[in-house]
Amino acid sequence: MMKKNKVVIGTRGSLLAVAQSKHVRSMLKEKYPEIEFEIKEIVTTGDVDLRTNWNNSDTSLKSLFTKEIEKELLDGTIHLAVHSMKDMPAESPAGLICGSIPEREDYRDVVVSKSNLKLSELPEGSVVGTSSLRRTMAVKEMRPDLVIEPIRGNIHTRLRKLKEENFDAIVLAAAGLKRVGLENEITQYLETHEMMPAPAQGALCIQCKEDDLFIREILSSITEKEVEEVVEIEREFSRIFDGGCHTPMGCSAEIIGDEICLKGMYCHEEVVYKGEVTGKREEGKSLAQKLAGIIRGQIDEQR
Repeated sequence: MMKKNKVVIGTRGSLLAVAQSKHVRSMLKEKYPEIEFEIKEIVTTGDVDLRTNWNNSDTSLKSLFTKEIEKELLDGTIHLAVHSMKDMPAESPAGLICGSIPEREDYRDVVVSKSNLKLSELPEGSVVGTSSLRRTMAVKEMRPDLVIEPIRGNIHTRLRKLKEENFDAIVLAAAGLKRVGLENEITQYLETHEMMPAPAQGALCIQCKEDDLFIREILSSITEKEVEEVVEIEREFSRIFDGGCHTPMGCSAEIIGDEICLKGMYCHEEVVYKGEVTGKREEGKSLAQKLAGIIRGQIDEQR
């Protein structure tokens, strides 16, 4: 196993992606102070041409934010890469693995409003910004009288648009705001019964080469096994329902003692279906399959 004096961490160049990579770097530096950890920013197709790709409904956005980074991993110009887990396709390219899932940030969605009003307090006809079908369906369920308009861009762009454009509130992930130090912007945290999070929201995937045993060893030092467990189940639920960026679905798994409780939602033909299962931790991904079966049964009953 070849040791390295310097480890290069690959990341997208967005403020959030860099913040996530700095967080991983600090965790690794604490464990391995003798190693130099360098961050390399990589421009991805999704960053260059987001609007065009978004409008192509046959294309999953996920690979658009990862493929250039994965190429550098395979070429050896970087040693590991930090991704948001929810951006990761179901399968890694041959030769690459998820080498670690570290601690998870808050997985909830949040409301940021111009007037500091919660969703329930906004006047009728207020404009809420989100481009997520999952969030759109949840807002419609809670407040069918609100107007939902698409909003694009990174966290800072969306916050600027909230202030400058015709939005009364926007919905974002808590994790992103917290990671870039903007937690004070949050007006309201939405609990899972109000808005089901995206699968693996708030979790990171640290990708590396399968045969790089040294990197795999150092990554194991920051892995959180319980987070790995719940993320695997959430991603299995997503896979069953083909959870790309255009699929309005969400789920949340939680370990309670020696059991896991999995809650999920899926929208089919403008109707939101929800379910919940609890089972032994060793059941793993079969819990996601069980919940998917319950939701499919609900859909069949409506036909």
